Amino acid sequence: MSDTTTYTTTKPSEREQDRTDEKQTESVTCPECSGSLVTDEEHGETVCSDCGLVVETDEIDHGPEWRAFNASERDSKSRVGAPTTQMMHDKGLSTNIGWQNKDAYGKSLSSSQREKMQRLRTWNERFRTRDSKERNLKQALGEIDRMASALGLPENVRETASVIYRRALSEDLLPGRSIEGVATSALYAAARQAGTPRSLDEIATVSRVEKMELTRTYRYVVRELKLEVKPADPEQYVPRFASDLNLSEESSRQARELLQASRERGVHSGKSPVGLAAAAVYAAALLTNETVTQSEVSEVANISEVTIRNRYKELLEAKTAEAN
Repeated sequence: MSDTTTYTTTKPSEREQDRTDEKQTESVTCPECSGSLVTDEEHGETVCSDCGLVVETDEIDHGPEWRAFNASERDSKSRVGAPTTQMMHDKGLSTNIGWQNKDAYGKSLSSSQREKMQRLRTWNERFRTRDSKERNLKQALGEIDRMASALGLPENVRETASVIYRRALSEDLLPGRSIEGVATSALYAAARQAGTPRSLDEIATVSRVEKMELTRTYRYVVRELKLEVKPADPEQYVPRFASDLNLSEESSRQARELLQASRERGVHSGKSPVGLAAAAVYAAALLTNETVTQSEVSEVANISEVTIRNRYKELLEAKTAEAN
């Protein structure tokens, strides 16, 4: 009678996974006391934080071979380019030929060399855009950057606006609409999403399209791209208006309190947030005895003085009703 022996086999993938798990466990715990391991980058060692056992020595330093003691030295010694950005049609991956007509030693180029470099710049600029789609994208992103600079919008708003415009371009929303109109709508939506809104009048002032076309294009872009844009909060306009009018922090606080009281009383419903913010700033200046006229507030907020007179009375009445 022969003996029957049963063997249990393990799949290669399971054996490899077990080895990997064992290595990972060994790499994060001390082999003597099972304590946690820490890396000493200065000495190139891995030691146990509990018992002090040196587990590994002469580790490879993956950092740069140079040292820098401040930001300017770090930038000058770094050998990497600028980060990619959505604000350029090629995302900043291409190279540019500088406009300075000087060589690497700072010496001026001769006339023939200057002509040659000018021709190279021309051809380099032509090769950066391969087709009409890229040329249109380059024009639109330039418009976004120009308008954002005129409105004092931060870089994150420009990046968001560039992404919105790229989405509109990829989903074929441009036929039948101007490049400037879609670019302006993207910037207006990005500013509202970032919590730094600008009024339609302010946007229309720096844009090359009419306010009616801007409104129509903005609604179309938001609807087709399903953008989540919350209604503008009047309080978001207060810091900018107060700063432009050189008002104190006390006035800004009073303006925000007036707007909060009016929201609770339902005064906000159906009214322009820009008008409410301007009226709140004017009313707060009166309460804090700061000198500011309705015409100055009107010029900063780009609204009429009649709107300020009507709204600031409503805000004061809401504040008085809340106090009573």
